Amino acid sequence: MFRKPAVPTVTNRSYVEGQSNGRLPSMGSKEPVREEKVVLKKKVTLLRGVSIIIGTIIGAGIFISPKGILENTGSVGMSLVVWTVCGILSLFGALCYAELGTCIKKSGGHYTYILEAFGPLPAFVRVWVELLVIRPAATAVISLAFGRHILEPLFMQCEIPDLAIKFITAVGITVVMVLNSMSVSWSARLQIFLTFCKLVAILIIIVPGVMQLIKGEIQHFKKAFEGTNTSVMGLPLAFYSGMYAYSGWFYLNFVTEEVENPEKNIPLAIGISMVTVTLGYVLTNIAYFTTISPEELLSSNAVAVTFAEQLMGRFSLAVPIFVALSCFGSMNGGIFAVSRMFYVASREGHLPEILSMIHVRKHTPLPAVIVLHPLTMIMLFTSELEDLLNFLSFARWLFIGLAVAGLIYLRYKCPDMPRPFKVPLFIPALFSFTCLFMAALSLGSDPLNTGIGFVITLTGVPAYYLFIVWDKKPKWFRKIKISEALLIYKKKKKKRPVW
Repeated sequence: MFRKPAVPTVTNRSYVEGQSNGRLPSMGSKEPVREEKVVLKKKVTLLRGVSIIIGTIIGAGIFISPKGILENTGSVGMSLVVWTVCGILSLFGALCYAELGTCIKKSGGHYTYILEAFGPLPAFVRVWVELLVIRPAATAVISLAFGRHILEPLFMQCEIPDLAIKFITAVGITVVMVLNSMSVSWSARLQIFLTFCKLVAILIIIVPGVMQLIKGEIQHFKKAFEGTNTSVMGLPLAFYSGMYAYSGWFYLNFVTEEVENPEKNIPLAIGISMVTVTLGYVLTNIAYFTTISPEELLSSNAVAVTFAEQLMGRFSLAVPIFVALSCFGSMNGGIFAVSRMFYVASREGHLPEILSMIHVRKHTPLPAVIVLHPLTMIMLFTSELEDLLNFLSFARWLFIGLAVAGLIYLRYKCPDMPRPFKVPLFIPALFSFTCLFMAALSLGSDPLNTGIGFVITLTGVPAYYLFIVWDKKPKWFRKIKISEALLIYKKKKKKRPVW
């Protein structure tokens, strides 16, 4: 099912772009076969890079239930402090990835950086868990939010049937997968449009909030720090919620090979995106508190709707549509980016060879996109998705912390590596400590579920030795390899390859 790596890694600087395929001559032509590289084209501009980051960070949470921080801080003032500090910490992590992305010009994000710094075993474990559980579950969760909110205006007076939600969700997932399989340009253009819609939705909340402040509606900011939770677990859990709200800043690094002028555009896109999102999140929460009390915010199932109903009347009916578009943007950006991780892992020999194939005309990693479809559908119709994400939330922070720690390690291992963008060493040190603290916090706050997630993650270790290291596999095991099956099929049919 898997094969050993056949491609050198970036550490020896001999490989940058995708796998090559031969170009076949046309029917009846006497022209000899010429070898041409089929690679992922550099179509991600600065604007598209910004839209990928902003579009995947901003999902439904800020509009529906931004109350995790307030619950654990206990006061308006401290909640705003935590939103700001989490934005700054996320910016630090994003800047670390900017350095990694400009010195290792290879797609794949976390997987690639862990591979370069610490070798194939931890990198394989990372992509193993991402492919089998984390990405399908995360895609299904945000897609369910899309399905629910796109139907909400049609079911204002009654409960939305679960089957209808799942049907629309399945349609949305399929549309995103097809779009990302057919065209990089169109999926990127859609991402720009959806990011614009998200920013418009946030402005629709911020502008009335500013007008409320001008009118003197500051009653909820008086004694802003009164009631602050000083318990041992209060603030750490608030930071945990805040860091989760900002997660998604790393997705541009999954498509580094497709970024135009990455030395310039990756740091710029990251800086612009993180400043925009941090200001948007903080100002949105300030706007909420100009109109609704902390108690109302904690009790509301849809904070943005509650806010809009009090200030905008019937215009609040548009809020679910904006939320659905926001979720659709997160779906599109996540699938666009993570498919490149699977493509690179396959190219390195850690996933089936078919996932590293590129469509010869559309220049998309079509198999790496499509492989998520059946896995996501299985998760959608059979699993308790929130539980799965809780099981594996610690894995995300553990591997991000490991990748950022790899930056420090590479400073000493490869001091002469070209680094067009370089951050002060205290930034990766602080952020890697923050990530490890988040992983430890998830273990301490929910040891049972996190322990289950830890066991799921560890299944990647025997899988690595079984599929990658073990050379003397029996014949029946070798015959099930996808790559061999495809080769036999091509020889029998004698048809032109489709990739």
